[in-house]
Amino acid sequence: MSRTDSCFPGFFRSCGKAARMALSPVLMAARSVGGQAVVEGVMMRNGDRLAIAVRKPDGSITLEKREWFTFSHLSPLMRKPFVRGFFVLIETLVNGIKSLNFSTQVATEGDGEEEIKPWQMALTVALSIALALGLFVVVPHLFSLGVEALGFGGDTSSLSFHAWDGLFKLSIFVAYIWAISRIPDIKRVFQYHGAEHKTIWAYEEGQELSPGTARPFSRLHPRCGTAFLLFVLTLSILLHALLIPLLLAIYAPEGAVFRQMYVVFAKFFMMIPVSAIAYELIKYTGQKGARLCRVLCWPGLMLQYLTTKEPDDSQLEVAIAALNGAVDN
Repeated sequence: MSRTDSCFPGFFRSCGKAARMALSPVLMAARSVGGQAVVEGVMMRNGDRLAIAVRKPDGSITLEKREWFTFSHLSPLMRKPFVRGFFVLIETLVNGIKSLNFSTQVATEGDGEEEIKPWQMALTVALSIALALGLFVVVPHLFSLGVEALGFGGDTSSLSFHAWDGLFKLSIFVAYIWAISRIPDIKRVFQYHGAEHKTIWAYEEGQELSPGTARPFSRLHPRCGTAFLLFVLTLSILLHALLIPLLLAIYAPEGAVFRQMYVVFAKFFMMIPVSAIAYELIKYTGQKGARLCRVLCWPGLMLQYLTTKEPDDSQLEVAIAALNGAVDN
């Protein structure tokens, strides 16, 4: 049995040849591309360029080609391993918000004319990060304090506190995705998400792109951002359990309130190294072997059953237009 075939054999056999290639060297090959679902469309990235295809109300498809916004030109340090991951996360957020803004304008017949201003972008990114940290850092921390108060867990310096914190964090994440997947408009975005994955699979398999050739491929993909976010959350749980007790041993503020604020802010700043380490580990497991992928890839793939839906041919057409736009020279 080959290295690739030894990973998730039953799952990959059920998804066909494309899924069996999930951990093959194609992940790092020149044909490797990425993307994101947007409002009534798909954004595809190929290196330093991206293309956004959006279905207009009249049924036609609008295609917009742009340069990928990046920080890498500012300093060589931002391209270094164990540093670049955090900046890649911010770049992806910025490009994703800009693509969503464009798609919303086109899908509502605004023709994408109102480009988001720099200060609006900065505010949107800041609010997005603040909301994410509030939902996945502050709320689980408060729940864990409640468990401690009930006598079912220890204080912030104990392993049990961070075990509860991790359980609440993952539960909130999955519940949030499940809840938004029930919203009709979000369900359509998730259909475009499935179309994005199927189209990328077909492209990486060297198929001539059409709805017919893309349709048989799996709607799950190991490079999906959903898998990356789940990996970041899992890694943050492990690092918090190791580093927070050490931090409190070095310095612990007087007073219960200040002590909890100190821990929460420490968790905020730990997201920088967490995202950087997560990025390198994902790249490593994409290049290397099957054992790590069984642990790291499988949960993310399973979660994509919530974040992707089966697309129709019209949605596959939009994803194909975006991919062709991104790779067209």
